[in-house]
Amino acid sequence: MSNINEKGNQAMPLTKVSTKRQITIPVKVFKALDLEVGDLLEINVENGKGVLVPQKLTAKTSVPKLTQAEQKILRAVQKKISAIANDKLNSKGLTTGEIKVGVKVGLIDPEQTWYWTEEWQKKEREAERDIQEGDLSEKYDDVDTALAALKKTKV
Repeated sequence: MSNINEKGNQAMPLTKVSTKRQITIPVKVFKALDLEVGDLLEINVENGKGVLVPQKLTAKTSVPKLTQAEQKILRAVQKKISAIANDKLNSKGLTTGEIKVGVKVGLIDPEQTWYWTEEWQKKEREAERDIQEGDLSEKYDDVDTALAALKKTKV
């Protein structure tokens, strides 16, 4: 049985709206639109028809190949980055090797590698402790007053 519509053209595959208002995109359409699981679709109504428009937030790039050792390092990098985000006081910075892998896979901006080092994270922990203990400078009304106070501060 051929799939011909009323105009005599090859009809597109049909899909059904579920009780949760979800649809399954037929494989043929999915492939034709070069979609991947997790892609975003904009839905527009044009002349009484729903039109799906794929939205690419970032250009697709090739995924770098990682050795088994790099894959293990990557898992450590992900844990450390999460720890830094969630518990700055008890987290540690990344090693040079961990930073390299983080940059390789795009987790770390190459120009921001300094932030993830243990040296910098130690300073972040110190600042976080000061904040939690209320060890803060006074508030300044303008930049000039703040700069004048900084110049008077002995380091």
